[in-house]
Order: sequence, then structure tokens, then C-alpha cells
Amino acid sequence: MTKKPEVLSRKLGLVFNDPQLFIRALTHRSVSANNNERLEFLGDAILGFVIAEQLYNLFPQAPEGVLSRLRASLVNQRSLAELARQHNLGDYLLLGSGELKSGGFRRDSILSDAVEAIIAALFQDQGMAACQKWVAELFAEKLKNSSLNSGQKDPKTRLQELMQAKQLDLPQYELLTASGLAHEQTFKVQCKISLLPTPSIGSGVTRKGAEQSAAEILLELLAKEYKI
Repeated sequence: MTKKPEVLSRKLGLVFNDPQLFIRALTHRSVSANNNERLEFLGDAILGFVIAEQLYNLFPQAPEGVLSRLRASLVNQRSLAELARQHNLGDYLLLGSGELKSGGFRRDSILSDAVEAIIAALFQDQGMAACQKWVAELFAEKLKNSSLNSGQKDPKTRLQELMQAKQLDLPQYELLTASGLAHEQTFKVQCKISLLPTPSIGSGVTRKGAEQSAAEILLELLAKEYKI
């Protein structure tokens, strides 16, 4: 049974003037036309701005490209889903029977959308200052652990640029397997480069994630073998 939204509100340190806004933020489209999709759209924009401002102040010497990568490392589906799970958000989501049966309360996309919807609901209820304060608290640990190095390019991009710099063929990725239910698949991807005789195999819950994993393995091997 879905837990009461007011319990979650207290856990998150939020008090809404209009509690119905918070309930709508937790309501998936599988339940009602009065769902959180529009709030999620607004919350995505607000979150991007607030985190950009936080990073701008936190790293006054960082160039635009580094700040953009730092923001992308914080404001993404996986990052938001992690925050949602820290607060057991899935226990409070209002989902249709089909989504409940398929484990929608565990799905990254649904969890991250709900976080963004809550941000928009707070904005609608109390304005930008309240959003800035709460988002800063929500992301406090992630912001604390952020560094200019964490804003570096993703492994796939770094590997490609390395091969280009050496005027070698680009990495070749091949999907090996995709197993599991549609909403809980695991992908395995092979990556080959001409600098190493053996390909790497990476896995992830998305094909892109598996490719990033495979690229990261090759970067680590190249660092050991060639000190690059």
C-alpha cells in the first residue's frame, strides 16, 4: 500500500500551503490525467538553474565547459533516482495497477520525474527562494563531493578523443546481450580498439551505460599498459 504523502513531506522537510500540489507531484500518469507530467517539465528547468547557480558559486574559476559537465553529472536520471531512493520515494508514489505490478516504483525514470515534480510543486507553492534552499539541501552531499575532476568528460568521449589524437580507428562497440524484463534489462557490450589485442566487456542497465563501462575498462588498461 502506498504510504501517506504527508509522511514523506515531513521526511523531506517540506510543509505545503496547498498539499494537493505535493500529491499531484507524486501522481503518475497511469493514475489520472491530473498527474505530475507538467510539474516534471517545470521542475527540470528549475533544477537545472538552481544547480547551475550552486556550481557557479562553488567553482568561481571553472570554465563554462567544466561547469556544464559538472551539472550534467548531478542533474540526470540516475542521480535523481539515487536521491529518491535515499528517501524511499517509491513507497509514496501514486501509480496505476499496471505500473505497480511491473515495479514502476523502482524505475529510475519514474523516480527522477517525481523528484523534479516535487521541486516544481514547491516553486508553485512557495516560490524560487524556497526551491533554491531545498534543492541545495537535497544535493548537499553530492555538491560537497563534486570536484573539477568529476566534471570531466564521460569515458566513451575520452576514449574516442584519445584514439582521434593518435590518428587511430575509433572504438568499435557491439551489443552482446540484452537480458531481463523490459523495465529491468541488463546490457552487455563489447568494445574493441586497435591499441589493445583484447576487447573489453561492459555491462549496465542501459546500452549507453554498458558502452560507458566498456570504455572505462579500456581507459584503465591503457593507463597501465601505455601510461596514457
